[in-house]
Amino acid sequence: MQQRRVGRTGLQVSSIGLGTMTWGRDTDEHDAGEQLETFLDAGGSLVDTAARYGDGAAEALLGHLMGTVVDRRDLVLASKAGVRDGAPDASRRRLLDDLDGTLDRLGTDHLDLFLVERPDPATPVQETVAALSEAVRSGRTRYVGLANHPAWTTAQAATLLGAAPGLAAVEMEYSLLQRGVEREVIPAAAALGVGVLAWSPLGRGVLTGKYRSTIPASSRAASPHLRGFVEPYLNDRAHGVVEAVTTAANGLERAPVEVALAWVRDRPGVASAIVGARNAGQLHGVLTATDLELPRPIRDVLDEVTAPAIGYPEQI
Repeated sequence: MQQRRVGRTGLQVSSIGLGTMTWGRDTDEHDAGEQLETFLDAGGSLVDTAARYGDGAAEALLGHLMGTVVDRRDLVLASKAGVRDGAPDASRRRLLDDLDGTLDRLGTDHLDLFLVERPDPATPVQETVAALSEAVRSGRTRYVGLANHPAWTTAQAATLLGAAPGLAAVEMEYSLLQRGVEREVIPAAAALGVGVLAWSPLGRGVLTGKYRSTIPASSRAASPHLRGFVEPYLNDRAHGVVEAVTTAANGLERAPVEVALAWVRDRPGVASAIVGARNAGQLHGVLTATDLELPRPIRDVLDEVTAPAIGYPEQI
């Protein structure tokens, strides 16, 4: 698997990252351990988690596995903080408390990348940035970034952070079903030298084609706590995109999941596309996309049928 630099930093991550949103809840210790081993065997390094995943259960499980199954030194650890009881809280107290809790659950003294999970309108961005700077100065993280923030906030935070410690990455939803980041976030990241980590590159699982005719009983769309996560993409527009991806996959004699992932992975500015899986078998199917480079004609068609509407003032 290719290793890529995150923006203009020295941080290197695998072109496909491993997400842990369901760990400790829908993914048990056995399945999580097999996933980690499969991922590392394929050349993966970036593992993405968050303080709120399973109310800390995902981080605790990952920490346990680092002490029993894998070596911490083989992983690039990224975690997110700044959400309290479902609401954004990017205050200095919340971010640094969450960071301390994350390190305790993971059983490590530092993260490789620490991100603010979502914008907090109630906290001045200067306070949030000061907390990120403190996290780097104290050695609790090597790099910092933002997740799910608009371009103007990203630019403001990057300016306030300056060259040291600097803003390393933005983590954003990006797939053939969600290309909104191309309007402003991707251009801003490129101009600022910030790397892009793409979460849910498979359109919350919809681009795998599993929902073409029905909702499988074991799928996220059938899960009481994840149904709302998938439902926004169970519509006619998404169905058309899935059919286009399936047609491309059939022509290449590959699986739709491989085509969808390869498309995101190789978009300009993307350092890593982060995927989540229920078990190691499912993850292995995703990782088969590692060697797939989409032919230009197929990429062009997918670009055209999924292009986001861009107008004034992004385009004049």
